[in-house]
Formats: sequence, structure tokens, C-alpha cells
Amino acid sequence: MAEAAFQDIGPDNSLLLVDDDEPFLRRLGKAMEKRGFSIETAGSVAAGSAIATARPPAYAVVDLRLEDGNGLDVVEILREKRPDCRVVVLTGYGAIATAVAAVKIGATDYLSKPADATDITNALLAGDDELPPPPENPMSADRVRWEHIQRVYELCDRNVSETARRLNMHRRTLQRILAKRSPK
Repeated sequence: MAEAAFQDIGPDNSLLLVDDDEPFLRRLGKAMEKRGFSIETAGSVAAGSAIATARPPAYAVVDLRLEDGNGLDVVEILREKRPDCRVVVLTGYGAIATAVAAVKIGATDYLSKPADATDITNALLAGDDELPPPPENPMSADRVRWEHIQRVYELCDRNVSETARRLNMHRRTLQRILAKRSPK
């Protein structure tokens, strides 16, 4: 299977993965290597920018929000150094505004986390005039909502009152949601 995927990738199989979630980065790296890509990883905008400048890859998967800045900065460098680079932007925040911004600066596709290696590979290898197939097991609306609440909660340093204020939600309602298990 890896050989068939490699033929679809083309002669330059270099892939840059930029994400500050270390376990996710390792899992995705292993999965993409099995699909025939030659992987380089970066955990920050600075590291991703350095690799994009020194060794611009044929493919890239870049997280939108990184601890030291915005992943779109890496996308801009990739577009400048290698205009034919196929870039997929990943984000835990699936918003139309960020998707439009990513595509405007040259991203090939935009996927919401958690995206699996198959979804990412399909997006990277899709032709310019074809859309990648929809994910086989998309998250439920309840799960997407729960993931968003958890992300905002973590960004607020697990402060319930601040999270409730940012989500425009009553604090007690938020506490009940946080006390429950995650939906499937």
C-alpha cells in the first residue's frame, strides 16, 4: 500500500509537519511515513519557518494556532520559497474566517482537528479541480461543541468564570458540561 501511495505523491515526497501538540505530531509523522512521505517536524512557528526557508518541502501540514504565533506565517514563507508546495492547514477552531484567510494566502485545504492521516493525505494529494472526499467518520455536533469548550477552557487556564464569559454562557451551565464525559 505504501508503494501505491508513493506513486501518487510524486518524485519529491518531502513533507513538513508543524504542530505544537507533540503526541499528535509523532503519531501523524509515523502515519505519513507509512504512506510514503519523507517527514520533517517542527513544534513552533520559528522552527517551521526555519525549515521552510532552508529546505522548502513539496507538502506541508501546518497547525493554525501555535504557542509562539500563527501557523499562517509558515504558510506564507512556504508560498514565497516554493509556490508549488501543497499546504493543508489544521485547526482546533473550525471558523469560516480563518479558513478563508488560509486559502487566500495559498493553503490547498483546511481541515478541523481531529483529522486523521487518511483525511490529510487525501487533502494533500487531491487535484486542484477536485475536492477530497468527505471524512468517513466526522465528529458529531455535540463532540465539536465539547471540543471547542474544552479548548477555550484550557486557553483560559482552566478558569471556569473566564471561560463562561468568553463563551457567553452561564457559569453553572459550563460547570455541568465540564463535569460530563465527552460525547462520541
